[in-house]
Amino acid sequence: MGLAPEVVEEQQMSIVATASVTDFFEEAVDEAMRSRRVTASEGARSYVVALLADLAKPGSPIERTLERPLTLLLDEALHTPELGERFERLRTLGDGVLYTSGFFADHFEARGVDTKYLIGIGQTAYDNAGSLIRAGSSRSLDDDAATVDIFGELSRKFASFVEVISEVANATIARGVATSRGLIKLYERWLKTGSEALAGALSSHGFVTPRGGNRVLS
Repeated sequence: MGLAPEVVEEQQMSIVATASVTDFFEEAVDEAMRSRRVTASEGARSYVVALLADLAKPGSPIERTLERPLTLLLDEALHTPELGERFERLRTLGDGVLYTSGFFADHFEARGVDTKYLIGIGQTAYDNAGSLIRAGSSRSLDDDAATVDIFGELSRKFASFVEVISEVANATIARGVATSRGLIKLYERWLKTGSEALAGALSSHGFVTPRGGNRVLS
């Protein structure tokens, strides 16, 4: 299940080269939400931006998170006795699945991993993480209510947030193409997604693509 090191490194290099990682993701997430017509609370939006900015840094724990089977990681997290550690395991698993489902969907597809399976794992992890916080709150309405609801929102809209992060991945790839290998990957991803951002990047390198971001069927 682990990601190939060269795949992770290439994605990270194209992001870290940006002057401000957080600013880049602020803009990319907002544009992706508009493009995909996804609505979300400010708390959930900010959480996703912070997650992307954190995981874009070299040496992020994302690779270690997904080196083992996801069902095993989920089971271990759900049966962790200490509540604080259980929450962290569930949150980290949800973060990892959300990030990789959007950025590295091709990696999982090539290995026969179904998208619905990934979404189910992520939803369950976030839902249970949110349940732990809600169960520990003695008040239904307080200053932390919005924070408490973030994980429930991420769980309910997990598939939509995967689409948002996939759009962010397209923008990142389009921005970071600097080698022939990167250009080939850009073209391959455009063939599958029909992303207008990728089409624009290909055009800047001399490729002519159909107008309107239409997919090309092989």
